[in-house]
Amino acid sequence: MGPTKWSYFYLYFILDIFGRRVVGWCVADAETAALFKPLFDDAVAKHQVPPGQLTLHADRGAPTKAKATALLLADLGVTRSHNRPHTSNDNPFSESHFKTLKYQPQFPERFGCIEDARTFCRRFFDWYNQDHHHSGIGLMAPDHVHYGQTDAVYAARQHTLDQACRDNPNRFVNKRPNPPTKPTAAWINPPAAALKTQA
Repeated sequence: MGPTKWSYFYLYFILDIFGRRVVGWCVADAETAALFKPLFDDAVAKHQVPPGQLTLHADRGAPTKAKATALLLADLGVTRSHNRPHTSNDNPFSESHFKTLKYQPQFPERFGCIEDARTFCRRFFDWYNQDHHHSGIGLMAPDHVHYGQTDAVYAARQHTLDQACRDNPNRFVNKRPNPPTKPTAAWINPPAAALKTQA
C-alpha cells in the first residue's frame, strides 16, 4: 500500500522455479503490460538464456495475458502457461514468495513513496537470493542453486556433521547425521520461471 488510502505500488518479479532465485523485479505505480517487456528482456540478457529454453508460468493478470506479452514470448521462443481461472493456488511458488516478503518484520503497513518500496525490495531480494535457506531446495540459498554451488555446500555441511559426530558420539547413537537431502524433482525438471504481479 502507498502513502494514502487507495494508493498502491505493484511489484513485478520473475522467479526461477528451478532454484527459487528472483532473477528480475521492478516496482511500479501501475499494472501494465508495457512494463513486462523491459523486465523480461533484462532478465534474459542478464542470465544469458538461450531462445527456446524457457516456460513462463504466470497468473491471469492483465499484463501477463496481454497480446503484446504473448507476441514477445512467441518471438523469444518461450512457452506460456497460466493459472486456471479463479484458482489462486495454481502459482504456489509465487504465492509462497509473496508470503515470505510480506511476513518480513521490516515490511511496513504502508510505503511512504515508491522509492521506499524499491529500497525495501532491493534489500529483501538480496537477502532472499543470498541468505534465505529455502526448505523447498534442501535448505540451500537460491544463489547456491543458481550458481551451481550445491555440491560444495552439501559437502561442507556433511563435513561439519561428521566432525560433530566424532566430537559427540553419544548424541548420534542411532545413525550418522546427514544434511537435508536435495529434492530430486527440483534438480531434474527443466528450468522454468514464474511471473507474478501483486498490488
